[in-house]
This record gives sequence, structure tokens and C-alpha cells, in this order.
Amino acid sequence: MSILDTFRGRLVIILALLLITTLGVQYYLNLMTQQENNLLRERQEQALVAGFALAFSSITSTQYLEVLVQRGDQPFYDEMTKDRIKEILVINNQWQIIDSLNPEYAPTINDQNEAVYLDLSDIKNLPPLMESNRLGADAAKFPNSRSDDNLADGEAHVLPIDTSYDGRWYAMVVLRNDRKETAFRAARPLTYTLLILLFSSIITMLLVWRFTRPIADLSNAAREVAGGNFGVRVNEYVRRDELGELALQFNVMTSELEKKQELEAKLKEAEKSAVVGRLGSAIAHEIRNPLNYLNLTLDHLRAKFAPAEAGKRADFEKLTAQLKAEVARINQQITDFLGYSRPPNPTIRSTDIRKTIEDSLHIIEVQADDRNVKIGLVEREDVPPAAADPDYLRSLFNNLLINAVHSMEPEGGHLGVTISPDGDFVRVEIADTGKGIAAENMEKIFEPYFSTKETGTGLGLAIVQKIVDVHKGTIEVESEVGKGTKFIVRLPKSTDTEQA
Repeated sequence: MSILDTFRGRLVIILALLLITTLGVQYYLNLMTQQENNLLRERQEQALVAGFALAFSSITSTQYLEVLVQRGDQPFYDEMTKDRIKEILVINNQWQIIDSLNPEYAPTINDQNEAVYLDLSDIKNLPPLMESNRLGADAAKFPNSRSDDNLADGEAHVLPIDTSYDGRWYAMVVLRNDRKETAFRAARPLTYTLLILLFSSIITMLLVWRFTRPIADLSNAAREVAGGNFGVRVNEYVRRDELGELALQFNVMTSELEKKQELEAKLKEAEKSAVVGRLGSAIAHEIRNPLNYLNLTLDHLRAKFAPAEAGKRADFEKLTAQLKAEVARINQQITDFLGYSRPPNPTIRSTDIRKTIEDSLHIIEVQADDRNVKIGLVEREDVPPAAADPDYLRSLFNNLLINAVHSMEPEGGHLGVTISPDGDFVRVEIADTGKGIAAENMEKIFEPYFSTKETGTGLGLAIVQKIVDVHKGTIEVESEVGKGTKFIVRLPKSTDTEQA
């Protein structure tokens, strides 16, 4: 397995790529910001040079700055430079403003036709003077030399100009400083950094979620297994790393645990059945011997000691018949008990369902007549034989038909049996118009020893379910209280031609 196929290797590579990408983007953005700062500094320098050149032209000529600008013969004073220069002041050695781009600061002519100059100290709204410490003692003459107004919208630069006739003059150039642009430019690196960190954090969280999701699923599944649910499975993600292998092995483990649980349940059931079977066989042997003796004695009494008088004879016959019925009922309960407790060993062969059902109907005919139950048997065309053990099927239908007849006493009703083909199965419907089954009992009717009858053992339907399962068939129940019950049995059809 290569490092790319491991969880740790993938995580390290992805984090390394994320780090390299983050640093690369940060470097590119810083480079772009530096280039913009260089360009801005270059334009500032060009504007300063143009402003000082224009001021020098004003000093060396008889034209004012306003005229020089309007004349347009200054090639270095273009539109870009004009937008950056806010003001140009020419200051003589008397600290008077002898020229300015602003008409408010420019010299005026009085009544005596003399020029009147504005003192530099009279101007109060000049932006801070940059690098005033280089001016020496002259810095005190500038009202904005000690200004620390960081909120001013502009900055002032001064250049001393030594003249041969009037001493030292000064040229002051005031540049515009867009505070919004400056603030944005200052905050932009931080903004980019925050955006990169946010993007990196989101990517990291997505990666962590993607990589830890299988772990969370495994944790939840392990909690389910600890609670006894061995049927839980985790998604086997399409991945070849340790987590994919762990998910696969976890599913294999839970599958084996589920099989083990099923085997243990079957083993317990088999042990229980074996114990019950051995116990039941012993009890049945001890009970059936006196039952057989009672049955034979009743037959002997009916044959040898029946009263000659007709009235007494009828009562005698009725009492002995009831005793024989009770003996038969006890014997049948013992048979059911043994049939349920013993492991099934059917002999599967091609079986005619109709013939088997008719045999069962013959057994209940007397009970049905006594309870005023009408029986109807319907067989659809082309019903194939079933792959089943005839003796087991007789026990199955005996229990269903007897229960149906008992559910319709004492008023009576109708018992309908319908046989029809159903794909690869033979379908048998046994419907009665009896009392029906309560909804709360529907899930319990196939449980052993569950019965709503006082004299019932609760093994009849349990035996039915066991026989259906042995034959790999299905059984369904539809019932409504007061309207009746329908059992639908599906048994696999046979492919053999010989029928029992």
C-alpha cells in the first residue's frame, strides 16, 4: 500500500497543498499590493517634480502659476499630475506668498497699483508638512510644520530655492491624499489575509468532516452493536485507505456476530425443544396409557352395560360419548405437544392439495353440522400439486379448519376454502365468518402456548407456522373483529408427476 492509499498520507498531502496554496495566494496578493504602492509612489514623485518645476517656472518668469497652467506649455503637467496636485505656493524670503494656484492666496493690486502679498502665517488650513526637520530653523516659519493631523486630506512638501537677488525662496506643493483610498489600501492586505484564512478554515472543516464522517458512522454503529443490535451496517465508502478497510471489517464483524446470534438462538431453541421433547415423551407415555384404558373401558361399558330402557340408554350414550370426546381431546393435545416439541422431518413429495384438504374436512364435518357451519370448497383451474409432506399438511389444515369452526360457535356461519395457482406457489385461502381476532393479538397468534380459549393449549397455530416454515412457504392473516378471519397459505408447487 502506497502512502497515497493511506488516510494519514492523504491528510498530510492535502494539508500541505492547502498550506502551499494559502502561502502562494498570500504572496501573490502581497506582490500585487506592493506593485500598486510602487506605482502610487512613482506617481506621487512625478507630481512633486511637476509641481516644483512649475513653481520654478513661476519664479524665473513674469507669469503667474494660473497663467502658466492655462497656457498648457508645461509637458510634464498632464491631467494625471493635475489631479494629484492640490496647491502650489511660491514663498519669498519675507515669508510672503507671491504666487499660488488658488486665487484666494495669489497677490492682489491695491489702489496705489501695488502688489499686496498674503503672509504664509495667515494660512491655517494647510495639510501637514512632510519632513519639516530638514528645514532647520526655517521650519518654524511654516504654520503646518508641527501639525500631526493624521486625518488631513492631503500632504505638503517644501523645496528651498536659492536666488541670486532675494536670498532663499521656497516652493510648497500640496498633494491630494484620498483618505478612503489610503484606508482601503492599508486595510486590503489584512482583508485579503482574513479572506484567505476564512477560505482555508472552510476547506479544512470540509476536509475534517469528510475524513471524520466514517469515524462518526463507525462510532454510532459501535454504539448500536453495544446495545445488542447486530444488524447494523456502516456505509462502505469507496476508498482504499485504513478507514475503508475498517468499515469493511466492521461490517464483516457485525455480520458474523449476527450469524452467531442467530445460531445461538436456534441452538437454545433446539435445546429447549429437545428438553421439552424428552419431557413430553415421558409425560405422554404416562398419560396415554390410562387414557387408552379409559377409552377401552368406555367402549366396553357402552357395549356390555348399556341400559335396556330407551330413555336411560340415550342418557348413557350421551355421557359416555362426552367422556370419549374429552379423552380424545386430551389425546389430541398430547399429540400437538409432541408434534411441536419434536424436530420436523418431513418427506417432501408431490401432493394433491385438494385431496389433503378433503381429508381434513371429513374430520370436522360432524363438528360443523353440530355448530350449524356451512362449508364450501372451491378449486380454480390448473392448480398444480404442491411439494409437501401429506401428513404434515393434514395437521396444518386440521388445525386451521378446527379453529375456524370453533370461532363461529354458537351462532354458526360459513367456512370457505379456495385453492388456486399463484406463480410458483399453490395458494389456499381458509375464510370464516366467526368472531375475528383482536388487533392486539394479531402478532401473538403464532406464538406457542398463546390462546384465547380457556381449553386451548396454544399450540395449534404454532404448529401451523412451523409446518409452513419447513415447507418454505408463507402464511398471512386478515381478520376483523365481528366479521371473520382469513388465513392465506402459500406452498411451493411441485415439479414431480407422482402425487400422493
